[in-house]
Amino acid sequence: MAFGGVLTDADVTAALDACKGDGTFDYKKFFATSGLAAKSTDDVKKAFAIIDQDKSGFIEEDELKLFLQNFKSGARVLNDAETKAFLKAGDTDGDGKIGVDEFAALVKS
Repeated sequence: MAFGGVLTDADVTAALDACKGDGTFDYKKFFATSGLAAKSTDDVKKAFAIIDQDKSGFIEEDELKLFLQNFKSGARVLNDAETKAFLKAGDTDGDGKIGVDEFAALVKS
C-alpha cells in the first residue's frame, strides 16, 4: 500500500493521471479514481492525517495547494483557482479550512 496503507500505488497513479493538466483538478473524480471514496471512514481519517502536514487538525489552503504531492512526490501543485474551489467545496462551516469531518463528507460526496 502506497498512501499511508490506505491506497495502492496503482490507484494513486490512476488518480494522478486523471488530473495531470493544469486547471483540470476535480476532487470528486480524484477521490473516485483513487478509490478513497469507497474506503471506510477510518481510512479517510488516516488520509486526512497525512494531508494535514502541520498536524493542526485542519487542512488549510497552503496544504490543499500541495494536495497531490501527498500522494506522490513530484506531482503537480494545484493552481490558485483549483485550490480555492477545493477549499470552498470542503469548508462547510466557513472558517477557511477543512476539518476531519468536513474532509470525510467531501470524500464521500
